[in-house]
Amino acid sequence: MSHPILGPDAVEWLGTWYKVLLSSKDSGGGLSVTDSVGPAESGPPRHIHHDADETFVMLSGECEFWLEGESFHRGAGASVFIPRGKEHTFRVVGPQPSRHLIILTPGGFEGFFLEMARGKFRIPQDMEEVVKIGQAFQLDFTGPPLGNGPA
Repeated sequence: MSHPILGPDAVEWLGTWYKVLLSSKDSGGGLSVTDSVGPAESGPPRHIHHDADETFVMLSGECEFWLEGESFHRGAGASVFIPRGKEHTFRVVGPQPSRHLIILTPGGFEGFFLEMARGKFRIPQDMEEVVKIGQAFQLDFTGPPLGNGPA
């Protein structure tokens, strides 16, 4: 299967498409860059990356971000920095998909997206396995996605 924008190397998980543009292997572990296209209302449960800073570069669409209790919106041309160890999440808002780059420093987390797509894991049905794999990538889930109960 191929994505019309990201091409044949992209993988899909829960309706969101991911294409690794720069892997940690290619950067000597320094960072990873993943191009992502998520449909309206999509977004992960609240979580913490214990070992990596995360930067979003918004290319199209709009997302609501939640960072340690503060909510804010960002659209095309904006960026968001999430320091390691900070609880956060985001959700695509509006009718348009959101395309954004996900940059993690150091790299390595890109493997999580690939494992989730390969295993076709569902949330919440497969959450036990998702949590277990997340922990291998220094990721802990801490709460629900935005729009699904109290944030």
